[in-house]
Amino acid sequence: MARPRLHDAALRTRLLEVASHAVAAGGEGAVTVRSVAAAAGTSASAVYALFGSRDELVAAVSAEGFRRFAGHLAAVPRTEDPLADLRELGLAYRTSALADPHFYRVMFERAVPPAADAPPAVERPTFRVLRDAVARLLAGAPDDRVEAAAVALWGLVHGLVSLELADLLPGDDDERAARYAAALAAVGPALLAG
Repeated sequence: MARPRLHDAALRTRLLEVASHAVAAGGEGAVTVRSVAAAAGTSASAVYALFGSRDELVAAVSAEGFRRFAGHLAAVPRTEDPLADLRELGLAYRTSALADPHFYRVMFERAVPPAADAPPAVERPTFRVLRDAVARLLAGAPDDRVEAAAVALWGLVHGLVSLELADLLPGDDDERAARYAAALAAVGPALLAG
């Protein structure tokens, strides 16, 4: 008979959720193996068995946030209309942030210091999705122009989403969603025209 598995994927996910809330609320220093284990209803040994160390747990929280974010971006279909595709990526950015605000904060506000060998933000797979979408729209434009436009668009969506998550924007959810879509439609093309 096979030995039962003590620590499964569900526990790993629960630990990542708990740790992401801790980092989002108090920074990386707020994460201790014992506090995360207690909040997740398990033991410190389970954390060590699944992650190896506190530092690896914190790194896994950041990786999980980017994995979820990448999933939202990957769900956007690529069509014959690159401008519409770009707008849909902007909407997916917001959807991802609102679905997992604690992971968003870990990724962008309480960023876990990247590993020494980690690529710069503009070389991460999630940014490359945006840069590639901009390149489709600006076909033939020099790489530095494409990257500048992609960074400007990232700043637009990041700023709006960050304000929304900080509860600094007026209106209910529908009004905020409409305002966000209107900003993408109005400002996005201007940033691309640069």
